[in-house]
Amino acid sequence: MNRTLNTCRRPFRKMHGLGNDFIIFDGRTDQLDLTEAQVRQLASRNRGIGCDQLITLWPSETADVFMRIQNADGSEVAACGNATRCVGDILLQELGRDRVTIETGAGLLTACRDGDLIRVDMGTPLLDWRDIPLAQDMDTADLDLSVGPLSHGVAVNMGNPHVVFFVPDVAAIVLETLGPEIENHPLFPERVNVSIVEDRGDGHLRHRVWERGAGITEACGSAACATVVAASLRGLVDRKAIIDLDGGTLHMAWDADNHVQMTGAVSYVYEGQIDLGSLA
Repeated sequence: MNRTLNTCRRPFRKMHGLGNDFIIFDGRTDQLDLTEAQVRQLASRNRGIGCDQLITLWPSETADVFMRIQNADGSEVAACGNATRCVGDILLQELGRDRVTIETGAGLLTACRDGDLIRVDMGTPLLDWRDIPLAQDMDTADLDLSVGPLSHGVAVNMGNPHVVFFVPDVAAIVLETLGPEIENHPLFPERVNVSIVEDRGDGHLRHRVWERGAGITEACGSAACATVVAASLRGLVDRKAIIDLDGGTLHMAWDADNHVQMTGAVSYVYEGQIDLGSLA
């Protein structure tokens, strides 16, 4: 549609949640609509601003804002936990309230302050094979899938599809090779986010992630949600976990109401302007 790609310089924010970084545009007044090609150019770390995901804020009839999420490859996704915390912090400051509601493709999410951190209710995990989705009927708590040293994964949908593999040592897994192979495996018709997780005891989990459409990122909030669910199903944690990612720590809880709560930091990097009319 590209209703607003004129030659005016457009303000944006650069933010990150534990190193998972975002370009955030405010399109609430003009419904800014970027194409996949434009997103790829903006997301390029050599020729653009650089990001894992590009976020556009749109007006919402049911929430304080609608959050559109596009991966670095231009593909659109329904959920991003770290971006939700960043947008939550923007709205909490902007509106001066204790709690805000964010509409996403995965549904309505709420964000609030928890000390210096932001807590987001990420909603309910989906565990039926049709909801992941998988290409065939399979036990999502113990997938009949082996790729190299990875096997017996757990599939969870947290607004987007995830598969979680538990391993003795995350450092021994060549995620750069195995991540894209599993992301594009025929078992996952919509592709999949790939997590490798090491149980370090006492509710601590070491986590690395290959994100669908973005590659290895320093953190992925929805993957951390899938991980606390998967670890709970395997009996490794009691529905709570401290998850250490490449970029920092998230505090996770799968509560009695079947909602996953995610608490973590957000960071502002800088604000800038860019001429969107100059993009291809």
